[in-house]
Amino acid sequence: MGEEAAPTPGSPGSSSAIKRVRTVDECQDMIQRSLRTPMVIFLREQMEKAGCGVSDKFFKAVYCQMQMSGCYNRNKGIMVCSNHMNFQDDVNQVIIHELIHAYDECRAANLNWTNCAHQACSEIRAGHLSGDCNFKRELLRGYMKIKGHEQMKGLGNANSVFQL
Repeated sequence: MGEEAAPTPGSPGSSSAIKRVRTVDECQDMIQRSLRTPMVIFLREQMEKAGCGVSDKFFKAVYCQMQMSGCYNRNKGIMVCSNHMNFQDDVNQVIIHELIHAYDECRAANLNWTNCAHQACSEIRAGHLSGDCNFKRELLRGYMKIKGHEQMKGLGNANSVFQL
């Protein structure tokens, strides 16, 4: 605790602010708060309806060597990189983004993560559906364009997305 890390260039707060590194325990607490947000509740309900329910143990805070926010792994669940999280909203965003990948894998019979086109489709879906591309986040990244920040509605049909 108390350690500080320089922000990634281009990330929110990368100007002169220094981000505080979260411990794994602090991040795990943030994950638990994230699991109570409406969007995460909705996504977990949709996963359950699709036959792929996930327990609270599916979400883990970890220390990451690589410069990344988190990841989804079918065998390990969703991992959030504690040392790259600064705010609760950061954790919420990672959980939502990675849950969309988990949903895609649950629903798409032919999803192959080693196929670049399949992975790109899931990344595009996760970026749009999670709100990564919404106006506020884009402004924080320094992207000032007025149009094109909209979030897509609904989860869509993952089966049709991966019929490439």
